[in-house]
Amino acid sequence: MPDNPVPLLEARALHLWRGEKHLLRGVSFALAAGEMLQLVGPNGVGKTSLLRAACGLLPLESGELLWRGQPIQRTRDEFNTQLAYLAHTNALKADLTAHENLHFELATRCPVTAAAITAQLTVLGIAHCAQLPTRVLSAGQRRRLGLARVILNNASLWILDEPTTNLDTAGTILIEKLMANHLQGGGAILTAAHHGLLKDYPAMRTMELRA
Repeated sequence: MPDNPVPLLEARALHLWRGEKHLLRGVSFALAAGEMLQLVGPNGVGKTSLLRAACGLLPLESGELLWRGQPIQRTRDEFNTQLAYLAHTNALKADLTAHENLHFELATRCPVTAAAITAQLTVLGIAHCAQLPTRVLSAGQRRRLGLARVILNNASLWILDEPTTNLDTAGTILIEKLMANHLQGGGAILTAAHHGLLKDYPAMRTMELRA
């Protein structure tokens, strides 16, 4: 392995405005395989905006994002197949069952078997919810379902906005274990969280955003 491997995701001097507010002021970072970068800072400083910009969902005023050393504009299709994004909301269809949400969401980008979906729901402790419409699930169960979608995407880069929102202590511990497994398998994670995650993980770094 080279001494300085090319990062999976790199940001160079990102600037982003929201209305008249200059949210991101020259933000730069590099995220290699096996690493996690956790954004910290008070509400309103641009953590979610940075995550959305990294996904390509918000246009930047200036700066550059690179995927495996290449500008993302040139590698957009590959980048999209290797990205799993969990927003602050779970983006689930209320009238579909838990199983159907995963099946239809993944069908076009990473088809998975019914057995694989059931297995992941079991790992996340919501197998009993598989045939229930999502609208009747608790907030914590919906969050676990959103995380199941991330895992089943089989993507190398996870971008997670407050992944432990609405989870109890047991749920948080479980998600931290799954995140560590992803990193140990060569994946990378960019996340924002009010409460520090994987604090003792050797390849976890924090970056503070300020107003």
